[in-house]
Amino acid sequence: MKRRRVLSSMGAFGLGLVTLPTTGWAAAFSSKDATAALRAALDKGVQVAVSQLGANNGFLNNDKVRIGLPSPLDQAAPVLQAMGRGQQLQQLTESMNHAAEQAVSLARPLLSKAIKDMSVQDAAGILQGGDNAVTEYFARKTRDPLTAQFQPIVNRSLEKLSVTQRYNDLAGKASRFGLLQGQGGTLQDHVTNKALDALFMVIGEEERKIRQDPVGTGSALLKKVFGAL
Repeated sequence: MKRRRVLSSMGAFGLGLVTLPTTGWAAAFSSKDATAALRAALDKGVQVAVSQLGANNGFLNNDKVRIGLPSPLDQAAPVLQAMGRGQQLQQLTESMNHAAEQAVSLARPLLSKAIKDMSVQDAAGILQGGDNAVTEYFARKTRDPLTAQFQPIVNRSLEKLSVTQRYNDLAGKASRFGLLQGQGGTLQDHVTNKALDALFMVIGEEERKIRQDPVGTGSALLKKVFGAL
């Protein structure tokens, strides 16, 4: 109840102040403080996400974000493995995940700009939003430019490792045996989209950690705002 009352008060931006109803004490913070706290939380999330996913094996060693084969080829994998193509499938998976980590490592400037440009209304929307509010904000502000930035990096990485040729070879084998249906999109699109999904997901996870334990951040501002929500 307290969180709903606090956040609904943020809708009255003209008041400029959010009063926190509590038992036995009262505190207040401005919408400016709330926005600054959220910017700090998201900036921390971006730092963690980029460093974590951009590290060597940052995708491969994380079950939540590891990029698997495109769905049609994944469905054909058992037959391809039986045909002796298991090693190629493994190499393809590793190459896709390494391409994603290389792309993600360069994402921070665009994400930081989205945080810096965040308005009070944007901040209120995130604070009042559900578990996907952060993902939705970053997707709206950065997905298209990040896609444009990621694609050349992913392309170069896959071409360098002859992954596209390997994928086409595997897909061709599967297709000849009638194992591929509904094949759509390129391998580059698959890797880019999965990399962005992972990036936004990890940022959202870091924000939720701050919401749950603002004291642990060591930031007085984050403690003041998130501790009251």
